[in-house]
Amino acid sequence: MARIMAIDYGEKRTGLAVTDPLQMIASALETIATERLIPFLKQYLVTEAVELFIVGWPLNMDGSATHATSGAEKCIRDLQKHFPHIPVVKVDERLTSRMAQQALVQMGLKKKQRRDKKLVDRVAAAMMLQEYLETRRI
Repeated sequence: MARIMAIDYGEKRTGLAVTDPLQMIASALETIATERLIPFLKQYLVTEAVELFIVGWPLNMDGSATHATSGAEKCIRDLQKHFPHIPVVKVDERLTSRMAQQALVQMGLKKKQRRDKKLVDRVAAAMMLQEYLETRRI
């Protein structure tokens, strides 16, 4: 089986997570500069098979679009343009960054480590992906 990749798109940084080949466990992969997303994915896909991209869809608590929604839309268009053979699914990303920060606290990381936005971005992507996997199994 091929992997599923989660993309927590941000204006400056993008967090990435992937499943194992059996699509059972989500793991944080990398946080990259957003302008490097497509080149990074092209290189990654040379060695790894990905069958699905999930992209975090930023919404306010009332379900309305946020300032970041247009960036996520652009990301989806870019993915469809460069990787037309890989489907893209939008997933609600509300509260994933906050949940990621709480997870880092529970893991016992020091305050300085928890302020690392790159770490938070990739953990948020992993949490989004794990939630997607769990809802698929229901």
